[in-house]
Amino acid sequence: MATTPPPAAEILGTLGDFTSRENWDKFFALRGTGDNFEWYAEWPNLRSPLLALLGDRGAAGEADAGAGAAAPEILVPACGSSALSERLYDAGFRRITNVDFSRVVVADMLRRHARARPEMRWRVMDMTDMQFADGSFDVILDKGGLDALMEPGAGTKLGTKYLNEAKRVLKSGGKFVCLTLAESHVLGLLLSEFRFGWDMSIQAIASESSKKSAFQTFMVVMVKGKMGVVQTIKSLLDQSAEYCNMKQENAVIRALGNENIIRESYSSGVDVLLSLRDLQLGAIGDLKVIVPGRRRQFILGEPETSLYCYKAVLLDAKKQTETLVYHCGVFIVPKARAQEWLFASEEGQWHVVESAKAARLVMVFLDSRHANIDMDIIKVKDLSPLIKDLEPGNPEEEAPIPFMMAGDGVKQRDVLEEATSEITGPMVVEDVVYENADGDQGSMPEKMFRRLIFGRSSGLVQSEALLIRDPHSNETDKKNKNASATSKKRRNQKKGSKNSLRIDHSFLGSSYHSSIISGLSLVASALSAASASGEKVSTTVIGLGAGCFPMFLRGCLPFVDIEVVELDPLVAELAKKYFGFSVDEQLKVHLGDGIKFVEDSVAANHSASNGSARNSIKILVIDVDSSDLSSGLSCPPENFVEDPFLQKAKELLSEGGLFIINLVSRSSSVREMVVSRLKVVFEHLYSLQLEEEINEVLFASPSERYLDINNLDGAVAKLKDLLKFPVDVESDIKKLQRLR
Repeated sequence: MATTPPPAAEILGTLGDFTSRENWDKFFALRGTGDNFEWYAEWPNLRSPLLALLGDRGAAGEADAGAGAAAPEILVPACGSSALSERLYDAGFRRITNVDFSRVVVADMLRRHARARPEMRWRVMDMTDMQFADGSFDVILDKGGLDALMEPGAGTKLGTKYLNEAKRVLKSGGKFVCLTLAESHVLGLLLSEFRFGWDMSIQAIASESSKKSAFQTFMVVMVKGKMGVVQTIKSLLDQSAEYCNMKQENAVIRALGNENIIRESYSSGVDVLLSLRDLQLGAIGDLKVIVPGRRRQFILGEPETSLYCYKAVLLDAKKQTETLVYHCGVFIVPKARAQEWLFASEEGQWHVVESAKAARLVMVFLDSRHANIDMDIIKVKDLSPLIKDLEPGNPEEEAPIPFMMAGDGVKQRDVLEEATSEITGPMVVEDVVYENADGDQGSMPEKMFRRLIFGRSSGLVQSEALLIRDPHSNETDKKNKNASATSKKRRNQKKGSKNSLRIDHSFLGSSYHSSIISGLSLVASALSAASASGEKVSTTVIGLGAGCFPMFLRGCLPFVDIEVVELDPLVAELAKKYFGFSVDEQLKVHLGDGIKFVEDSVAANHSASNGSARNSIKILVIDVDSSDLSSGLSCPPENFVEDPFLQKAKELLSEGGLFIINLVSRSSSVREMVVSRLKVVFEHLYSLQLEEEINEVLFASPSERYLDINNLDGAVAKLKDLLKFPVDVESDIKKLQRLR
């Protein structure tokens, strides 16, 4: 006999926490025994969509068992005191297992149904930790269970744990049916957790108009398919239906639209950057299985689950042979070496896999976020737990995962100065000797380089110069040596030996700077004519850095007049102090904004010309990095490639010349955007893409005047005759491509 329950307010007041077993025991105890409780979506509204989904396999299965048709095994997690299971049982679906972690409600339901429905099973069990074998059920029918675990503000931990269990105990081809209010945090978890390898659909559950609820119930169906396959979601929502809560439904429709955009990008073949969770969900197939030749970039780690995030690449060895020593290994690449061919290119990465002798290798790339972190913390506390999720086979039966690491490429480092400016941020000047660097500098056994590093761009080596022994220091060395023979003075002399080094301004440390010089072949005839006539070629360089490029340009092409514009006075100070930068009549520095300098130059040209044309070639070089990487541009800042500045650059070069941009962007769409803008403004556009680097040098011109576009071979020869320092012009020009 059913007991009379206390007032509803008193009962609901027990459920302060929907994830508490004690609260649910108290809730069901207060409700009493013998009646059903439905949070939402009662049987009359569920009957048609559920039976259409399940078919007649329930009734027919029992009758035709001898013919080989098996009734579906159905799991109802968080069953509570709902009448759903008994209605399905009475409709012919007898193989139903109900679980709930409340002993009170399971005892009551078992007592009520043991005789009337003897084949139905009841278990006291936590649905986030179920004691069923893998692949035990054909159907999982969740009515509000996930919603209860996903209280707003509680996070996704319990919900994710439950869904992992549901996926585990469901058979291949089985259906996970979730009856939910589809609140944004719940729907968001469902969409992401069932993104890979599941066929997903959603529909609204009708309700009688006389009993219209303030909330709409949705039925989300996920069919377990082939791991790694991504399919768009089938929406069966009808916006015109009167029974729908339109606000809820519109929110769901928007969420489905956004999710389908994501899914289409995954299935389009585009190399989307995956997360570790995507890999765990089967985005690239079963991680427990080695797939020879499989390679995928992804982000390792998440803010909520790890100390740091890392760019990583998973590689399964192309040949699974007996020579492989490790079932899985980790190879850490320091920031200073990340752009090397061996680690940055796909071909190079396969070489690393072979050398590591690992069946699966996870390459992890460090960046500025990890600069001052103890490596043991990164390896032991952070990476080790993350890598366990990527380990193939049965981890308990395998040997420990080895950690390997490439050196940072620097054999010796001497920091000369650390400085910070309000404009550029932290900067470092240091002298380094690279590993395997050949020495050919007299008594200096190894080449030494001086570097200027900008901290704002993930430790970008902004400039690099070669240090050589100053020949004028030899006389000083001899005098010092004769002045005293004491060991103390010799030690002091050795300690101060760096004073005998100077910057070699005939050396270009950046290959893109060499490409800029080589690209001048496009106007070699005009340069040659200017040199022969004694005319100076006006050259503006936006961005000083350490001053290595303008110093090289001054010495290499003595007939150019160079004006460098630098925004940060501290950068100019460091260039003079450590990199031998100096100004004279041929080379001047202006401190200020580069865009305004170009605008002022255009205005000055208009005033000076007074309507008369001047026959002079001009060169404008944009060589400045961006402090804001949100636009996808590392170099230059976005306003240097927007139409207003491009138009001013065109005006500056109206009499002919070259507009040169050092372009750095890892986004192909951003690169295409820059190129398309240049094509609109300039009549001619060329590109020189550097191999093994992300730099691309673009050369634009408003007209054919001064361009040697019909005889590049001859132009290369003319340029080489003009250069005072060696540059491999032929190799660079072979990579030159005409874009317009």
